[in-house]
Amino acid sequence: MPDSNAAAWPWVRARLSGLRPAARPGTRRPGGSAVVRTAVVTDSAAALPADYVSALPRDGILTVTPMPVMVGAEIYGEGEDDILETIAVALAAGSPVKTSRPSPGQFEQAFRAAELRGFEGIVSVHISGELSGTADAARLAAAKVGIPVDVVDTGTVGMAQGMAVQAAVAVAAVGGDRTEVAAAAAAQAGRTKVFFYVPSLEQLRRGGRIGAAASLLGTMLAIKPILAVDGGRIVPLEKVRSAARAVARLEEIVVAAAAPHPGDSVVLAVHHFGNPEEAESLAVRLEAALPECPPAQISSLPAVLAAHAGLGVLAVIVGRTAAAPESSHLPG
Repeated sequence: MPDSNAAAWPWVRARLSGLRPAARPGTRRPGGSAVVRTAVVTDSAAALPADYVSALPRDGILTVTPMPVMVGAEIYGEGEDDILETIAVALAAGSPVKTSRPSPGQFEQAFRAAELRGFEGIVSVHISGELSGTADAARLAAAKVGIPVDVVDTGTVGMAQGMAVQAAVAVAAVGGDRTEVAAAAAAQAGRTKVFFYVPSLEQLRRGGRIGAAASLLGTMLAIKPILAVDGGRIVPLEKVRSAARAVARLEEIVVAAAAPHPGDSVVLAVHHFGNPEEAESLAVRLEAALPECPPAQISSLPAVLAAHAGLGVLAVIVGRTAAAPESSHLPG
């Protein structure tokens, strides 16, 4: 089943409505809309929906820097044809699959492009520094360009990071300055949780993303772990004795985490790798259990995350979105 990008993301779409026709940075948009002064850069671990990225104006407001994946001796970038299939075959065969951060040079190129387009500043929004050196690479690049760059370590990954990027773009689109855009990204990251189930901890152990002791325990006792991202790290949340119970328990945890709070709303995303039907089924059950939420966006994990999670992963991102903040930059 193909990935579904049907989620409305109303909080993002409302802010981006003023982008429709595109304008160059440093010019005022038609109808008195705000000048876009801040560019946003991120990495492909953000798992942004393809239709979201393609719908943005091509004026450089958002740049996604691909993260490399190494399968054997070959190096691939996010978005290359059949990369997920290549990773799946390699993992099934026990071949080495590794990942790396983007180089500082990649970020320098993205930052210089934003500078040349006339942006006054950049906010670079990245995967948790506990899981990758990507934010460090962005900081090295930031020192080499002529406009200021704020680097935001979201402390998270996947569409939890992606929601932070979307929040940043939404504020940038209505004329937010660098400080406001960075604050929006950090705030959204702090309101977003990641829960996931993997059939095996082995691939996470190989990549150094979870301790060897936890991996060994899961293997010896045939435990199916439910994990979370907490403090920027992957941590065991619960240990369950069967795959079916693990998925059911994951659903229960998500429903509890998505309970409505006054003054905010909840959006969901479901990631998978090699098991789209299972992800679709989970999303349908979550929609029934949480009728007040928009339907979850369903997507394959980006290659850089699939390489670590392994086949059969199910991840659910629960994002709380506060009402759109008042801003002096909002169009009248």
